[in-house]
Amino acid sequence: MLYEALLLLGVLAFAFLLPQMILGMMTKTLPPGWVSLMHVFGVLGLYFYVLWGRNGQTLAMQTWRLQIVDAQSGKLPNASQRLMRYVLSWPSLLFFGAGLIWSLFDRDGQFLHDRFAGTCVVLLPGRPGE
Repeated sequence: MLYEALLLLGVLAFAFLLPQMILGMMTKTLPPGWVSLMHVFGVLGLYFYVLWGRNGQTLAMQTWRLQIVDAQSGKLPNASQRLMRYVLSWPSLLFFGAGLIWSLFDRDGQFLHDRFAGTCVVLLPGRPGE
């Protein structure tokens, strides 16, 4: 998650900060806080939704050979599962990581947002020679 957060700093710098700075310089105003929060929510949502749909992996997940799959079929998650997983991951993290801590007690070791979205994180086989 730390590696993912570092990569997300770059995504947010490009897709959030840059437009906010340009808008601020052009209009000499800043959008209300709730607009900025929705901008962040949208930028991150698009990042996760698109990458999970492409191959079930974000950039950081590719490094660690992790993949999001449908818990029943093992295939890539469908559109509603990706959206639900993203939306539910926010409270999972923001309530002091309760949805992550849940995985310590879950019978399958799943995060709470994965349980509700019908997805799971799997470890892909290693490369030959590892």
